[in-house]
Amino acid sequence: MALTKPRIIELLLITTIPVMFLAEQGVPDLWLVLATCLGGYLSAGGANALNMYIDRDIDALMHRTEKRPLVTGVLTPREALVFGVTLAVVSTLWFGWTVNWLSAALSLGALLFYVVVYTMILKRRTAQNIVWGGIAGCMPVLIGWSSVKNEVSWAAVVLFLVIFFWTPPHYWPLSMKVKDDYARVGVPMLPVVAGNRAVARQIVVYSWVMVAVSLALWPLGYVGWFYPLVALAAGGWWLWEAHALQARAKAGVTGAKLKEMRLFHWSITYVSLLFVAVAVDPFLR
Repeated sequence: MALTKPRIIELLLITTIPVMFLAEQGVPDLWLVLATCLGGYLSAGGANALNMYIDRDIDALMHRTEKRPLVTGVLTPREALVFGVTLAVVSTLWFGWTVNWLSAALSLGALLFYVVVYTMILKRRTAQNIVWGGIAGCMPVLIGWSSVKNEVSWAAVVLFLVIFFWTPPHYWPLSMKVKDDYARVGVPMLPVVAGNRAVARQIVVYSWVMVAVSLALWPLGYVGWFYPLVALAAGGWWLWEAHALQARAKAGVTGAKLKEMRLFHWSITYVSLLFVAVAVDPFLR
């Protein structure tokens, strides 16, 4: 269970299920929801297990990851590798047999992107790692839509882009908090290679683009009045927090007074509220 990183998968399911309601414009088939969630958990769990297998060397040197099962010796690297590959195969076949093969292909693509492109190529080489590596975390939106429609629409693409622009300003505040860990193992997360002011500026830029993209569902005609109200309110609060973090960074505030984790915690609430609105909106149109 620890290898699958269940707390991360919670966020992935939060973005999958509401999109199914939007695609159905109502309540989707509950068996399909269950099948999609189980397939998504197995796929993401396999990706996370393989991530731990590959990163076990640096996980042993970072305080935030020193309790992971490969570091403590609870599991062997071979066990983690076999477990991860097995979940990858089983999840792909499960999606294909119980949902559809488009969702299976998207799920496998997300897994391979996270393991190969992000973990093996980007993570240890570039400060843009979380920007492009975050594409894997956007895929559940497409999977949720395709599981219902067996196709991908502009609505799914818009929500994909929301998560794409959400991921960096969601993760960079956490990276600011633990940048010494990343610096110790040579992982060039943006806060390691740039100062707090530069990171906060990037957070603000991505935040504005994210909020703007989130509102695009309304003029495209996929939602009614409820979703844009929630998107405006939640996005406005996000921008307030992002600019407040930037102001503290510009003032040279460091340590606990920087309060970078305020935005990190709010980012989880934001995406939850936004996607609940995605699910509720069809019933209020």
